[in-house]
Formats: sequence, structure tokens, C-alpha cells
Amino acid sequence: MGQITVVNHVTLDGVMQAPGRADEDPRGGFAHGGWAQAGNDPVMGRVMGEGMGRDGSILLGRRTYEDFAGWWPKQTDNPFTPVLDAAHKYVASRTLTTARWNNTTILSGDVTEAVAQLRQAGDLTILGSGELIRSLIGHGLIDVWMLMIHPRVLGTGQRLFAADGPPAALRLTDSVTTTTGVVIATYAAADG
Repeated sequence: MGQITVVNHVTLDGVMQAPGRADEDPRGGFAHGGWAQAGNDPVMGRVMGEGMGRDGSILLGRRTYEDFAGWWPKQTDNPFTPVLDAAHKYVASRTLTTARWNNTTILSGDVTEAVAQLRQAGDLTILGSGELIRSLIGHGLIDVWMLMIHPRVLGTGQRLFAADGPPAALRLTDSVTTTTGVVIATYAAADG
């Protein structure tokens, strides 16, 4: 059986919305897009590169997939582009019917059942995809959390963990602090 790893940027108050760009996700009037850019440094690049070098597929929600498919293939000078382009991508969506990025499979039917079957076959990494993550937490389908915790408090925005979500016990398995004060903390499910 494989494992599912969440890799995400979050603020100290748990916001994960639009870390990369100002126009990435303005839902709900969110005006802080691009907040994670100041935290990038060579340490983060190294740790992320090591994580992206692992075998496995990428699991994305529809919104994240559409954003990534419109952005990453155009980033020809970024070392993550060929890795993301070559990786097999699974997309959980109730509305998407065609894929516009190579190596993409759209999951149909019950997402938790489909993801559980994929997990049986191998490792999956979830990037972004907050709604998808929140839907999988209650089913015990998240094994590892690699969180880049930025020293920022935004007060508003979509959060990684829902206020009414199920409790979960985690154990710290690794941590690295970057030169910009971002703590890259890796947690495993305490029972797994």
C-alpha cells in the first residue's frame, strides 16, 4: 500500500489560499495572494526538490489542477516544471470532463473510494487542493503532512483544516527551518 502526502504552504493561522501569486485565488475577496513568495530560499528549494524527486503520482482538486495546468507548463526556466509535467496527475472533480495537461486522469464517481484505490497502488502527493484534503481527512486517507509554515498571520482566507473538521493526532517526523523563518515540518498520522 502506498501513502498520501500533503505538501502545502500555510500561515501560522492556517491559511493556505493563494500562496503563489496575487491572482491565484481571489475567492471571497481574498487580497493577500502571493503571501508565500517572500519565504522562498535555497533551503526550501532543496527540501521541495527532494520531495518532488520521490516516485509517485500527484493528486489534485479541480481548482488547483486548472491553475497548475494553466501555469506550470509555461514556466520553462523552473526546475519543478519538468517534474510536474512528467508526473502522472489524478484530478478529483465532479465537473471536469477533459484534461488539458498531459499525463492526467480525471477521477469519476466517489472521490474517497477512487483515492483509496489509488493509494493501494502507490504513493500520491497532494499539492494545494484544500477542499479535496478536507474531504479525505475524515476518511483517514492522509498519511503524511509536509507543511511549510510561514511566519505570517493573515486573518482571512481558506484554511487547511476546517473549523468543524475531525480531530487527528499527528507526530513530528522531521523539521527544517529556512533562512527566511519558514518551518518545514513533516508530520505522520500518529496511528500510521
